[in-house]
Amino acid sequence: MSQSTAPQDSPDPQDRDPRDPQNHRTVLLRGGDVHSPADPFATAMVVEHGQVAWVGSEGAADAFADGVDEVVHLEGALVTPAFTDAHVHTTATGLALTGLDLTGARSLADALVLVREHAAARPHDTVLLGHGWDAARWPGGRPPARAELDEATGGRPLYLSRIDVHSAVVTTALLDLVPGITERTGFHPDAPLTADAHHGVRAAALAAITPRQRTEAQRAALGHAASLGIGSVHECAGPDISDEDDFTGLLRLAAEEAGPRVVGYWAEADVRRARELGAAGAAGDLFVDGALGSHTACLHEPYADAPHTGRAYLDTAAVAAHVVACTEAGLQAGFHAIGDAAVTSVVEGLRAAAEKVGLARVRAARHRVEHAEMLTPETIAAFAELGLTASVQPAFDALWGGEDGMYAQRLGAERARTLNPYAALLRAGVPLAFGSDSPVTPLDPWGTVRAAAFHRTPGHRVSVRAAFTAHTRGGWRAVGRDDAGVLVPGAPADYAVWRTADLVVQAPDDRVARWSTDPRSGTPGLPDLSPGAELPVCLSTVVAGTPVFVRPDE
Repeated sequence: MSQSTAPQDSPDPQDRDPRDPQNHRTVLLRGGDVHSPADPFATAMVVEHGQVAWVGSEGAADAFADGVDEVVHLEGALVTPAFTDAHVHTTATGLALTGLDLTGARSLADALVLVREHAAARPHDTVLLGHGWDAARWPGGRPPARAELDEATGGRPLYLSRIDVHSAVVTTALLDLVPGITERTGFHPDAPLTADAHHGVRAAALAAITPRQRTEAQRAALGHAASLGIGSVHECAGPDISDEDDFTGLLRLAAEEAGPRVVGYWAEADVRRARELGAAGAAGDLFVDGALGSHTACLHEPYADAPHTGRAYLDTAAVAAHVVACTEAGLQAGFHAIGDAAVTSVVEGLRAAAEKVGLARVRAARHRVEHAEMLTPETIAAFAELGLTASVQPAFDALWGGEDGMYAQRLGAERARTLNPYAALLRAGVPLAFGSDSPVTPLDPWGTVRAAAFHRTPGHRVSVRAAFTAHTRGGWRAVGRDDAGVLVPGAPADYAVWRTADLVVQAPDDRVARWSTDPRSGTPGLPDLSPGAELPVCLSTVVAGTPVFVRPDE
């Protein structure tokens, strides 16, 4: 990919948007493949004033070549809309990128070695932070004991969140920083902490992070997202997850520096406060329940490997009250709901709210449900009826699905096969917005699309095209923008350029994939995402016409 720039006078600084200093330039991209429903055979695109101005053929591009400020020669590269990750914890993602990452630990012994090395490498840190352990995948299935962590750290404060971020193991020194910790719900003397106990130790650990460390972590996370072709992230924050300074600092950073757009959600019942903080909704991880891996997702029937049904943090009445408040305030409501009982509470609460403020108003608000893993035909139909957006994470199935995965361990194979039914949601007309829940699973947009298209349960698979749409346009629709996430004239110029192999049209049925590679089908192609195929490499990412990532020459 190469580019040439026409001579021009320096623009008046007053004409520049501080976030998008180049969005007044006119740029022609040509000589590649442009993924656009406006023209399935497009090879060129013009960007002007931060928007897509034209999409078309190489021959027609000649008419623009002399009148633009810059020509980008794609040299066969693919141009697509930038991805939107609809569920991210930005600071935690940055801390995982720059700190102790236990997702690669294959055993308890491996994890303890990594903890010991990390502690030795950071002798001056007030609190040691780490993330990503998953005892369900280790031989023996046992998490680190507190005494083992005390020994590995030399008695220093340490917080290690489980991969699902709904429980944690800590050292004695960190417990000592939280008054009354032993009296909190979810405290266990020598087992992972959940619920209020977990929230308490997490708050204590995060309080030790300086503002500079926090900003560096946020900048690292957004930079990493841009390098993967992600142009927007939905920050799912809240008082049980981070704090107000973290949230407002991130929104300020995104406004002041070129990078991915950040749409902020603040998960608190105080709708007024969410609006004051600049949130798009009192939504995100407003917990109705916990997570399957930590045995805190709320179920109708007991876990297969535990004699209880998890935890319920909000009931139907609380859901209804929140939806009414958000609808009347003109904000999105949203809930974290994973277990089938939690999803039922959300549906029943939305219906109660609709009886009070009217179904049309509830539908128009485009309220969200995060994760929504354990669904039934009845709750899927209710999502469609109530206009709910399902903000889901296909990488969960890739990581925990299958006959021998964590889902099957927690629920039994039969119930596990019902999880994450993306095809049924689409058939019912439920809008999907794909995300990662990073750092629970990594930022990995093409891997996410692959996970949905090659779901471990074949009946839940969707086409690559549908999955790609859910990870691009779906995130924009989830925030009420139907004009974005697609490369057509008038849309925001948020796009990514990719080095990839030949383009195809893949569907869950291999017979369709074979014949639909024929270009005469008139469907824009996408990279081959078959398991084992090499994923595309991001060459550049552009937001509102401004480059936010350019891969160094290799």
